[in-house]
Amino acid sequence: QVRLVESGGGSVQPGESLRLSCAGSDLTFGTYTMAWFRQTPGKQREEVATIDNDGKANYTDSVKGRFTISRDDTRQTVSLQMNGLQPEDTGTYYCYARRLYGGSPPYYWGQGTQVTVSS
Repeated sequence: QVRLVESGGGSVQPGESLRLSCAGSDLTFGTYTMAWFRQTPGKQREEVATIDNDGKANYTDSVKGRFTISRDDTRQTVSLQMNGLQPEDTGTYYCYARRLYGGSPPYYWGQGTQVTVSS
């Protein structure tokens, strides 16, 4: 059974850093695009960062220069280093894995980890 388990969330003050990690199990990690999404109450889930299996990363504009996504396919992990956190970064962060070469189901979600940025 495929599982994605996030860790590393918490409460920090503006300007501080957090590192989120997502551990996958029972999936061939290198055949998935990995991503981090976040969601706040009343808003749609927002894609924050993605990384292809060739290491190419993309970021939503609001986090460019502050967040870095990385992956380790041998350890089946994807991480999100978040620096210079701001209150608007508050939300539940979800790990996401999307199949690159077809198959079902086409994607998986983790259960989420809470990030709160407040002074």
